[in-house]
Amino acid sequence: QVQLVESGGGLVQAGGSLRLSCAASGSIFSINAMGWYRQAPGKQRELVATITSGGSTNYADSVKGRFTISRDNAKNTVYLQMNSLKPEDTAVYHCNAYARRYSGGVYFPSRDYWGQGTQVTVSS
Repeated sequence: QVQLVESGGGLVQAGGSLRLSCAASGSIFSINAMGWYRQAPGKQRELVATITSGGSTNYADSVKGRFTISRDNAKNTVYLQMNSLKPEDTAVYHCNAYARRYSGGVYFPSRDYWGQGTQVTVSS
């Protein structure tokens, strides 16, 4: 299997910063895109930012200019630097990886994997 473990969430005042990390491990053959999604109470999960293995990035309009996604391919780790945080950024942030497994001589089709999530709370 592929496991994703997030870290770095917490409580911060508006205007502050946090850095999230997500490390992928397991029987990984390759990882294409990695990203961050978030889900606030009573709302649907929404895209925050994604990054391909080649470094191409995509951001939600609501975080452009404030958040930066980056990635260390050698460590199978993705980061999200969040600056100028706002109360509306409060949510559980989930890491995502579109990965292909290799195990026991078998290559499995690429699919989405998700982390358990880390809480980010921004107080006003």
